Amino acid sequence: MYEGLREVRDNARVTSEHRGDYEELVDEISELLGAPATLENRDFELIAFGAYDSEGDLDPSALDPVRTRSILTRRSTAAVRAWFEGFGITRATAPVRIPPTPEAGVYRGRICLPVRHRGVVHGYVWLLDDDPGPSERQLTAAMRVTPRIGALLADEAQHGADLSRELRAVLTAEPGWQSDMAVAELRTALGPRADGPHALMCVAPWPSADPDDAPSVRAVPGATALCTLPWGATAQCLAVLIRLRSPDVLTPATTAAGRLLERARGGSGPEVGRSGASGASAASGASRPSGASRPSGTSGASGRSGSGPSGASAPSGSGPSGASGPSGTRSASAPSGKSGGPGSAAAGIATPRSGLAESATAWREASAAARAALAEARFGPVAQWASIGPFRLLTALPPEVAHDPVARALLTPVHQELARTAEVYLDCAGQAARAAAELGIHRQTLYYRLSRIEKLTGLDLDDGEDRLLLHMALKAHRL
Repeated sequence: MYEGLREVRDNARVTSEHRGDYEELVDEISELLGAPATLENRDFELIAFGAYDSEGDLDPSALDPVRTRSILTRRSTAAVRAWFEGFGITRATAPVRIPPTPEAGVYRGRICLPVRHRGVVHGYVWLLDDDPGPSERQLTAAMRVTPRIGALLADEAQHGADLSRELRAVLTAEPGWQSDMAVAELRTALGPRADGPHALMCVAPWPSADPDDAPSVRAVPGATALCTLPWGATAQCLAVLIRLRSPDVLTPATTAAGRLLERARGGSGPEVGRSGASGASAASGASRPSGASRPSGTSGASGRSGSGPSGASAPSGSGPSGASGPSGTRSASAPSGKSGGPGSAAAGIATPRSGLAESATAWREASAAARAALAEARFGPVAQWASIGPFRLLTALPPEVAHDPVARALLTPVHQELARTAEVYLDCAGQAARAAAELGIHRQTLYYRLSRIEKLTGLDLDDGEDRLLLHMALKAHRL
């Protein structure tokens, strides 16, 4: 475990692009306090930690459950964030001492130095509150350093907001000169990074259109710009431009997708409460990495009760109801390929490209892949456009064309089981034995249902074109 903690710590030292200034300032604070300090932004994303370090600080026996999970998972749940914000750190202008709370899994006290710029909190400096701990004189000296950090964070936040505006313009511009101008502006803003390999990602649905509730660029691994866009009539999605080391390596995009899906679903980790906390960021006092897991605009819990933060979101229960069982067959009680239930979210990733010229096409691919992942659990929760098969064509069809009247009667609630039978049968390429086994029914029962399906649709399931029409109509219905 010791080596694992060291590896996570060492990796964290190279993940921030402009870490030099931050590390210098955090080192200064660490020297003033005589203890290792950690800097996180207001999304609880690790930025830097001081060089004033020790082997003992990595000793697993000195860690509490909150801090241990923070180091190993590099992320924070909504509940953990609300727990620490419940001590008033978002409003504080002076150091905040957070006492140990064993019933919440917090065995060691913390000190939080809020980092502000022009009255707005942009981050936090954390350290463990040992006995006797830093003096008030030391803390006052350390607080004099935080405005310089706040100015840097504010500049980065403003830069990210500008890129959001320009990315949104690229993805919504009309083809032609408007699109060309929008791409040129984004290219100028990105500088040399604009010509490298990128992948566009769509996370849908996203819980808020408020820019203050969107994650910062720093909180998303590999992101160069992000913005919210309409998703249907009432919902929103999140568009993210991810830079890649190589067009053939999508790891940064899939890593970012996993983190954003947790946030879109409201956090999936256990709450901090009487049962013990198992999720936290380094903000909980660890001088080690953590990951952001909540939008920057959410508020914290209003009290300090040990029963768990009141602002924590419940897990979304987004697992696919049509997931395969151990034998690889679909459950007989769930529709074939059914997507997650209400509150689920998915991500789509476009084919990687070099440069920004084809951003509009890439966005169509990313949003199509997200729609496919929401429609078919087997694609998700993160789908690449290249892997969604016929949905590459179906997602391009306008709704009035995709919903063919041939399947209208079959898709009524009273015939739900027949619709499922038809889709499984067609997914199995018309092989009755396979379809019956997957449905968990006798083959004669399957033949009876297929005859009813033919009567309802007027199609001949022995005809290849009729099969194709029904199959596509059933798939399109999911969208």
